[in-house]
Amino acid sequence: MSTPARITHLIAGKPWEGTAERTSPVFNPATGEQTGVLDLASADLVSDVVGIANKAFESWGSLSLARRSAVLFKFRELLNRDKEKIAALITAEHGKVLSDALGEVLRGMEVAEFACGIPHLLKGGHTENASTAVDVYSLRQPLGVVGVISPFNFPAMVPLWFVPIAIATGNAVIIKPSEKDPSATLAMAALWTEAGLPDGVLNVVNGDKESVDALLTHPDVKSISFVGSTPIAKYVYETGTAHGKRVQALGGAKNHMLVLPDADLDLAADAAVNAGFGSAGERCMAISALVVVEPVADELVAKIAERVATLKTGDGTRSCDMGPIVTSQSRDRIVGFINEGEEAGAKLVCDGRSGDFDADGDNGFFVAPTLFDHVTTDMSIYTEEIFGPVLAVLRVDSYDEGLAMINANAYGNGTAIFTNDGGAARKFQNEVEVGMIGINVPVPVPVAYYSFGGWKNSLFGDTHAHGTEGVHFFTRGKVVTQRWLDPSHGGLNLGFPQND
Repeated sequence: MSTPARITHLIAGKPWEGTAERTSPVFNPATGEQTGVLDLASADLVSDVVGIANKAFESWGSLSLARRSAVLFKFRELLNRDKEKIAALITAEHGKVLSDALGEVLRGMEVAEFACGIPHLLKGGHTENASTAVDVYSLRQPLGVVGVISPFNFPAMVPLWFVPIAIATGNAVIIKPSEKDPSATLAMAALWTEAGLPDGVLNVVNGDKESVDALLTHPDVKSISFVGSTPIAKYVYETGTAHGKRVQALGGAKNHMLVLPDADLDLAADAAVNAGFGSAGERCMAISALVVVEPVADELVAKIAERVATLKTGDGTRSCDMGPIVTSQSRDRIVGFINEGEEAGAKLVCDGRSGDFDADGDNGFFVAPTLFDHVTTDMSIYTEEIFGPVLAVLRVDSYDEGLAMINANAYGNGTAIFTNDGGAARKFQNEVEVGMIGINVPVPVPVAYYSFGGWKNSLFGDTHAHGTEGVHFFTRGKVVTQRWLDPSHGGLNLGFPQND
C-alpha cells in the first residue's frame, strides 16, 4: 500500500506551503484504499485568501473584456487538452466510470465555451426618453469576491457551471470543493493559471464547516453558490443572506418519472435504468421514484429487472457499467435504506447489497443496482433522498393520482413523463410543480445557456447570484430531447447524457 499523498489548497496560483492543523482522508472508493491526506483550511486562512482575492479583483474587474475573453479561450483549450486526465481524477476519488467522468467534464466545458462570448453577453441596455428628457442606461458589473461551495457528485461539472461565468464577468472566485474528491477541482484551477489568469483571481481552499462558515460570514465575500443536501442548502442560504450576500443554494431531490399505459415500455425501461443507476444514483437529477399507471407495472418492472441483470458493477477504470459509492459511510447509509424498505414490506426485485463486484479485493464501497416494487409513499425509501442506486416503483390507477403524488412531494428538482400522447405531455408540463421537465427524457438537464434550478426544497435563493442575468430553463411548454442510448450496450448507457 502506497503512502497517501498530500492534497492542499491552491492560493494565488500556487500550492499552499503552510502546515494544516487539521486534515481529512481521501479514498479510492473502488479499493477502499486511502490515497490522499487533505489539508483543511482554518477560518483565519480563509480570511487571508479573501484578502488576496479582493486585491486581485481590483485589477481583474477593470480589465478589458477582450483581455478577459482571451484567458477564457485559452482555458477552454487547456481543459479540452486535459479532459481525460481530469476524468481519471474523478474516477479515482469519486468512483464513477471513466466514460461518465469524461461526460461530466464535457458538459462543464459547454459553460466555458459559453463564457468565451462574454463581451456580447455583458451588453447593457439603453432606453431613450423613459421619462421626459430622461434616458435610462443599464450596466452589468462584477460584484467582487464570490464563493463557490461545490458537491462531491460532480467535482468538475459543477465548478465549471459557476467559475467560468464568474471569472469572465470580472469577479474573483474562491471555491471550496468537496473534501471527498478535491483533486479534479484543483487540477482545473491549475489550468486557469496556465491560461494566464492573474494570481489570486481564482483560489481553491479545502475544508469543512469551518471554512464554509468563514465564506458565509466574511464581509468581503459578495455572493455564494452552493450545491448539496437540502438541510445544508437551507443553512447556507439563511446564513449567507443574513450576512448580506446574494445566495443560490441548490438542495436535494426526489425525482419522479411518470409512465402512462400508452408509453413505449422498452424506452421507459432503458430510461429508468439509465437515470436510476447512472453514477451509482449519486446525481441530483437521478430518477429514484418510478410512478407507473396501471395496468403496465408488471411488464415494466420485468423489463427493468431484465436490464439490471446485464449490468456490471465494479472499478470505474474497468469495463463496468456502474462504479462504487463515494464513501463507506454513504454505502452503509444506502444499505440501511434497502434494509428499511424490505422491512416495510416493499418487494425487493433486485438486491444490490451483495454481488460479484469487478474490483481488486473486497474493500470497495459497492452497492449494485437495487429495484423495489410495490412501494408506498409512507416508506423511507420514498420519503428520503437516498442518493444511491435504489429505484422505487409506485403503482397508481390514473394520471391524476400520479400527478398528485409528484406535486405533494417536498422536492421539486426534476421530473419526467413517458407517453405517446402529446396532449398528456402538454397537460403534464402545465400541471406539474417541478422545476425541470423531460418528455420521454429521464434527465432533463439544461444545456449551458439555460439555468439549472428546481422548485420547493430543491432550491433556495437566486439562480443569478454572481450578478449576471441568465436565461432560465423553459419548463412550461418545451419538449426536451436528448439522444444518449448506446446501441452497443443493448440500448443502455449509464454515462452522463450528452447534448446533440
